[in-house]
Amino acid sequence: MYMVYWTIEEDGRRAPHAQGFDTTAMVEAMRFMEDLRRRQREGERIRFVTMCSEHPDVVGHPGVDVTGPEYDWKKRRR
Repeated sequence: MYMVYWTIEEDGRRAPHAQGFDTTAMVEAMRFMEDLRRRQREGERIRFVTMCSEHPDVVGHPGVDVTGPEYDWKKRRR
């Protein structure tokens, strides 16, 4: 799933907005963002246009996880 977030400034106030898109609709989400940015370039008070994604079939938990004592990761150096 994709979410597009943006803010509209009017009369000194900021109003946050969001619109969701299906997992298969990344192109539509990108087009929507570009339309918001076009409107911003044309002078509309649109700010903070961004997109976030979260796959519904993800196998792990988001964020940082705690490792146990058996965890032995090493960075490979050349």
